[in-house]
Amino acid sequence: MSDAPSVLISADAIRDRIRELADTIERDHPGPNSIHFVCVLKGGFMFFSDLVRAMPPRVTLDFIAVSSYAKGTTTSGEVRMLKDLDIALDGRHVIIVEDIIDTGLTLSYLQEILRARNPRSLRVACLLSKPSRRLVDIAVEYIGFTIDDHFVVGYGLDYAERYRNLGYIGILDPPAAKS
Repeated sequence: MSDAPSVLISADAIRDRIRELADTIERDHPGPNSIHFVCVLKGGFMFFSDLVRAMPPRVTLDFIAVSSYAKGTTTSGEVRMLKDLDIALDGRHVIIVEDIIDTGLTLSYLQEILRARNPRSLRVACLLSKPSRRLVDIAVEYIGFTIDDHFVVGYGLDYAERYRNLGYIGILDPPAAKS
């Protein structure tokens, strides 16, 4: 495949880091209470799946879908809710699971909405963080990898719905992004 992205983070490195994140999340939430994970679709699904499988069986799961990119490579700045949660958050320990935190606008929007639903705690786990692109100051408690300002795909992240199925994180070269 001639337009294959160059590898930024290998599948092995992702697997190892997710195990470390799961251990940290478990240490931060001792006791019998469940931890409720909220996957931000679509990009977060692979990270979410591997993260929750690395956790003990006391987790519960839900999904939410928002959009701020459409089919481009930069955020539109406008966040739209596409799918809401199915389970109430009152009194739960909630962890939002995101693929990537870029400008922080989407996450800030989600945090505002979910805090209004009275969770006991609300934290964030992301596979990738791009702090150089932040437009808002937000807390991210669990970060897989901090990366430079590249357009990345793979492991759930896409460009126009392509590349999500890659088992690694790759940098998409600008010429491939135009096709």
